[in-house]
Amino acid sequence: MNNRDVRQDSDSSFSNENEVKPASVKRGIIPGSIGRTFKKIVRELKPGAERKYVTSFHVSRNRTRITVRFLAILIIVPLLTQSLSKNFLITPIIRLFYGEHQHQVFLNTKLEESAIKELRDFESKLKFEQLLLQDSPVDTDNINREIKEKARKLSTKYRRKSINAVSNVCADILSLITFAVVIFKSQREIAIASSFMDEIVYGLSDSAKAFLIILLTDMFVGFHSPHGWEVIIQDLSDHLGIVSDKNTMGLFIATFPVILDTIFKYWIFRYLSRLSPSALATFKEMNE
Repeated sequence: MNNRDVRQDSDSSFSNENEVKPASVKRGIIPGSIGRTFKKIVRELKPGAERKYVTSFHVSRNRTRITVRFLAILIIVPLLTQSLSKNFLITPIIRLFYGEHQHQVFLNTKLEESAIKELRDFESKLKFEQLLLQDSPVDTDNINREIKEKARKLSTKYRRKSINAVSNVCADILSLITFAVVIFKSQREIAIASSFMDEIVYGLSDSAKAFLIILLTDMFVGFHSPHGWEVIIQDLSDHLGIVSDKNTMGLFIATFPVILDTIFKYWIFRYLSRLSPSALATFKEMNE
């Protein structure tokens, strides 16, 4: 059996295995578990059952291999694109641009304010140390020389930060483009990975499903989630060299988690009640 046949069997088995059963099932006199067990025994005693199990194993292994390879490519390729393009292409070009514009040290006012504060702290420290030396007079010329040297070092330091921020923006754009190309070129792998994840999710117990839902909702839209969103927004603004405004940050935190919470509730009401009513009941009991 070649890979094409295995893939065709994989696609057909995925649709059959992951078919969602309706919530309302007619119940007979004999429990359904007994009937399923009897059918399983009959199926295992049929001629060629071993061949079917081996084929099913090969299909499952092929699906797992494709899913793992696709997820690895989806993560590694954009990261490599971001790192290589930043270090070997974008950063050298931006350094040439900043070399032609020596007066452009700071990318935004936040970096400038940080540099000024650091220079003032350094100056205050020098004057404090000079005042502690009561036996000798304050050497103003020496303090000015050290302040100028510190200002030169700060200029180099914050120039590098500005270059790094601009490089991050350009490299992230290339990384997003690469990610979109990988997604566009991997429609078959996406379908296989989706069926693989569906099987994993459907294989979880109701308690595990409810636990994961509560974990995700509390993490992103829970009571303590605003602190996490503040950290994420602050790190993202530092990465991109954007000045983070407190009012804008507060407005984002006040609206975006609410939108996520609405989406979660709609998904629970629209799909979870139909796909797994028992998981929904478990979720309500655990959430209370």
